[in-house]
Amino acid sequence: MDYQTQMKIKRLWKQPLVTYILLGITTLVFLGLEVSGGSTVQQVLIEWGAMSRKEIVDYHEYWRLFTPMFLHIGWLHFAVNMVTLYYVGTQVESIYGHWRYLLIYLLSGISGNILSFALGSQGSISAGASTSLFGLFGAFIILGRHFRNNPAISFMVQRYATFIGINLIFNLFSSSVDIMGHIGGLIGGLLVATVLAVPDRSEEFNIHERIISGIFFIFLLGVCLVLGFKKFGLLV
Repeated sequence: MDYQTQMKIKRLWKQPLVTYILLGITTLVFLGLEVSGGSTVQQVLIEWGAMSRKEIVDYHEYWRLFTPMFLHIGWLHFAVNMVTLYYVGTQVESIYGHWRYLLIYLLSGISGNILSFALGSQGSISAGASTSLFGLFGAFIILGRHFRNNPAISFMVQRYATFIGINLIFNLFSSSVDIMGHIGGLIGGLLVATVLAVPDRSEEFNIHERIISGIFFIFLLGVCLVLGFKKFGLLV
């Protein structure tokens, strides 16, 4: 392989490839919803994998704890989340790297959906990338603890922390927003980002803190699953 080819591959690898892939997959899924009958139609959303506690408990469709992060209810919901994913995702991916970023995104989405399953209302359904996006916000906040001397990162952390606070306050007054999913995603992002640390700087992240965060993340998900199944009658 010649030098120019190596440089092209290197430049390509530095691009936010995972963010582009997530944007592509989510867009295709949204178009599929629209073609199937409409992204605001409850039955269509359920058929495509939205969070529905009845299907999880009665029919053991546990994959619904994963799939909702790729579904959106209406064009506005889709557009806002995709713009946010592009803006925030490219920044987080550039710092954490492709694979760490992907794990933060997916595990935050799952943790948000599990908390929503445990503490949400039985008849409601939910969907959206917000669970994962709040995980990315959490990952950025973690950076503020370890890069206090970096003005750019400190400024971004303050902006995201303010945004999170305002968003959660507004969520309290909106019945259409799954605030438990947002909180679960945020907690997941904080914990997973702590466990994974930042490439080439993991020595700056206390190993004991990383281990404890990993144990607490698993414990939290387990407790929420048990609470959810008990709440909706699967466990007695």
